[in-house]
Amino acid sequence: MSFKSFINNLGPGPIIAAAFIGPGTVTVCTLAGVNFGFSLLWALGLSIISTVILQEISGRIGLVTGQDLSQLIRNQSGKPLFKIFSMILVLTAIGLGNAAYESGNISGTNLGLQVFWDAPTLNFASFEIQTGNLILGIFAFSLLWLGNYKALERVLVGLVIFMSIAFSVTAILTKPDWTAVFGGFVPNWNDANLPTLVALIGTTVVPYNLFLYASLAKNRWSGSDDISWMRRDIAISIILGGLVSMAILMVGAANSSSEISSAIDVSKGLEGLFGNFAKYLMGFGLMAAGLTSSITAPLAAGLVICGIMGWSQEIRSRSMRISMGVIVGLGLLFASLGIKPVQLITLAQLANGVLLPLISGWIIWIASQKEVLGNFRNKPSQTILAVLIWLVTLALGLKSILAVLGYNY
Repeated sequence: MSFKSFINNLGPGPIIAAAFIGPGTVTVCTLAGVNFGFSLLWALGLSIISTVILQEISGRIGLVTGQDLSQLIRNQSGKPLFKIFSMILVLTAIGLGNAAYESGNISGTNLGLQVFWDAPTLNFASFEIQTGNLILGIFAFSLLWLGNYKALERVLVGLVIFMSIAFSVTAILTKPDWTAVFGGFVPNWNDANLPTLVALIGTTVVPYNLFLYASLAKNRWSGSDDISWMRRDIAISIILGGLVSMAILMVGAANSSSEISSAIDVSKGLEGLFGNFAKYLMGFGLMAAGLTSSITAPLAAGLVICGIMGWSQEIRSRSMRISMGVIVGLGLLFASLGIKPVQLITLAQLANGVLLPLISGWIIWIASQKEVLGNFRNKPSQTILAVLIWLVTLALGLKSILAVLGYNY
């Protein structure tokens, strides 16, 4: 296989990497490093493996059936009540979830922007409108409105490449203790780091990306004959994205700041190493991460909403533009409620980790059905591995809920 052939057959995997390397990834991974050093690197490793397996399943479903996951839910035959329940569940989880996600994405992007320009804040009654959020939200929606997948892909991939280089180089320059780094891949958890552990998994294994990849994959390739290309595409993209997440955690471990509530606070602990450059590096990283996710979250939600409702999923269609506009609009509204951006982003990631077992469990069940995938259904060994991953995410999600409710376990 030549390099040119590989590039020509490269699919939407980089878009998925762009989606999960958002401000939530930057924030949660940095806080994990600041608070727990390298000890939670194993959680990111588990997240990478889980994401590759689950995204491969979603891509395979899209290629074999010619439908994305939302269309599959709508077109399923059998029990009508179960079908209606499934449609409502997905619309609620992905629609409202992505609106909350979009709020964190826009707020996170504005955190990075504040390093270079502190946009004025306008107060109307109990609402606090940050003009930076408004400008960035309009910019993200404008890119989506133009409706050019190729242009969007180039923008997203370019931002991810520059962001990856920035964080990877930064991690190396911090001169970490590599023995301690490798020791971080030994699993361990306790009451103190459990919420962060769940958030780390949630920031990588993103439910809406499962829907997004199935939709993009079925449009990128011709069918089941291209499954091998799909597997290369998603494995390479997710592994590289996961390495960036690890680099961000390592940068956080080198951070000596006592309190983190903005990009400037994150960079203060690195000023001894980089000087003022640390501030601009973190600002650029957050802006790039936020912009990529600010574009992919409404895109994924639009595809899911239109697929569930049976509307056109063509990006320039009226239904897609309205759906994406609603998500961006709700994100801007949530971002105007006076919640601290870091809190908003972290809570979104934690909620994502709780929602994951519901979405991934359904996908694993679909992949085991011969009547859906035929000879391309999961082999018993694949199902066992997928179920083990599902059990881990379920256990972490349940423990997270118990922790929030104040129960000891």
